[in-house]
Amino acid sequence: MIVHSAPRRSIQKGRPGFWDLGRQLLWSWWLWTLIALIAAWGDHRRAAIATAIVAIVTYLTVPHEHSPKYGLESRYSVPSGEFLNSLVGATGEPFFSDNRVKLLNNGDEFYPEMLEAIRGAQHSITMEAYIYWKGEIGMQFARALAEQSRSGVKVKLLLDAVGSSTIGTEILETLESGHCELAWYNPVGWSTIGRYNHRTHRKSLIIDGRTAFTGGAGIADHWTGHAQDSKHWRDVEIRIDGSGAMPLQTGFAQNWLNTTGELVSGPAFFPSVKPAGKVAVQTVLSSPEIGSSAVRILYYLAIVSAQQKLYIANAYFLPDNTAIEILIDAKKRGVDLKIIVPGVHNDMWIARHGSVQLYGKFLEAGVEIYEYTRSMLHQKVMIVDGAWSTIGTTNFDNRSFALNEESNVCIYDRAIAEELESSFMDDLRASTRVTLDQWRKRGLKTRAQGLVASFLKEQI
Repeated sequence: MIVHSAPRRSIQKGRPGFWDLGRQLLWSWWLWTLIALIAAWGDHRRAAIATAIVAIVTYLTVPHEHSPKYGLESRYSVPSGEFLNSLVGATGEPFFSDNRVKLLNNGDEFYPEMLEAIRGAQHSITMEAYIYWKGEIGMQFARALAEQSRSGVKVKLLLDAVGSSTIGTEILETLESGHCELAWYNPVGWSTIGRYNHRTHRKSLIIDGRTAFTGGAGIADHWTGHAQDSKHWRDVEIRIDGSGAMPLQTGFAQNWLNTTGELVSGPAFFPSVKPAGKVAVQTVLSSPEIGSSAVRILYYLAIVSAQQKLYIANAYFLPDNTAIEILIDAKKRGVDLKIIVPGVHNDMWIARHGSVQLYGKFLEAGVEIYEYTRSMLHQKVMIVDGAWSTIGTTNFDNRSFALNEESNVCIYDRAIAEELESSFMDDLRASTRVTLDQWRKRGLKTRAQGLVASFLKEQI
């Protein structure tokens, strides 16, 4: 008896083309292993060694994520209970409805508020960061953290061993003199060779287990200011007061345990929290250890549920075939779809050209794409139908979905969505719309760079 699996009853989204299949084949470890064995059999020693090395590299670097391909038809709207229930059920994260939420635009707004919260801590401060670099703002944070630690507040910092490798001795000495606890997430070495490509890309600061900050910004001088020029990045952070801070603390505690072996517990870190407001938030934690990205799931659910407006601002916009198809489907059903990405001010040329390579499909479908021209746009924001929004650390690329520890806060509140939408429109006025004619006339060098970036997109 033949049993047909249920997903076959629906349409698969994002079927790979010949280019995708060929690229996937070249990234397959078993292919290079087979070539190495054939070369060894033929006594071609150098070729055997070279292809064996390629086999090892592809095995260690290619992610193994189970991403959605079925069940991505538009069935219900964002304001419906079905959408919210699906978000909770599919991600495994509940909504907390007793929060006060504040949006903070650029370093001039979020850094002073974060430092003030640190100085007001009574029991604990935890920070998880991909980027903590040497510089003036880094020293301000180090001094504030050290001062609080000396006063008896428990201070724990978990920094990514790659992203924060340029933190500098002055900051480390300041933290050490204040007896702050610091651990490095996944340092590169023989013991971590099987997962060295996994990084924590989270940016969270939690005060007393009751107040949390998260968003796109790390601790570095280029986030200071108000995105006034190319040296000062455009970004958004969110402050949560209430029970919604707890999941970010949970994410920190899990990664601290995995890194140090120490269990973080007790009322200093997980206190009883009184209601601080009436805003419902859901914090979604994503990890490569799970095998499927919870944030990818929430992004896809939001896209397929959009009925009126879908606004996306994202630093590294490199959607896979499935995401491309469901975004175009949204446009076809009449959704006002606008996407803002960084323009010429971009800190990763490979991400920039990988994104440009994908413009054509969107532009042909009538999707509006804008390039932010004032500075590097680094935020990760999505707003759907003026009711639901998400802010977090997750880029719209494979690295964030399949290789990084990430976190996104989802907010079901029209006032917050309207505020974010107003900010989005301000960014739109500082952007240039890309036309299909411009894209088709891009030069040979840009086309070549786009092909290279496309080949490497699993790693960016």
